[in-house]
Amino acid sequence: MSKRRDQRMMGRALALAALNQGLSGENPSVGCVILDRDGHIAGEGVTGHGGRPHAEEIALEEAGERARGGTAYVTLEPCRERSSGAASCSNKLVNAGIARVVVAIEDPHPTARDGLRVLREAGVRVETGRGKARAARLYAWFFAGVCK
Repeated sequence: MSKRRDQRMMGRALALAALNQGLSGENPSVGCVILDRDGHIAGEGVTGHGGRPHAEEIALEEAGERARGGTAYVTLEPCRERSSGAASCSNKLVNAGIARVVVAIEDPHPTARDGLRVLREAGVRVETGRGKARAARLYAWFFAGVCK
């Protein structure tokens, strides 16, 4: 994938995240864009009102089989585990066959951090930092609460 496409798709994911900012309860509003293996948009999602469903879940459902071998652009590190006990977003990305995940910023929350490790251990190529400054501004309120 080109750096320009990465920039454009992360920008789209960040714009999605901004849509539900302040509407996702205690959870941050996350944006996710999934490209199929040919680089076409296969699915998009934003964290639902009240914090559920997660953006990755919505985007993966929309993408279906087209996610296999594709790339996911996620504004915040996909969760390692879920408080509900449901499958985590990092595991859902792995199970969908995503080949590459581009994340704007890592998540310091105890149940989310290490989601990138889960992806890497499953053989998914992970890149971080694209759109990091914009994501840091978007999630400043969330990070301030988690890092107290």
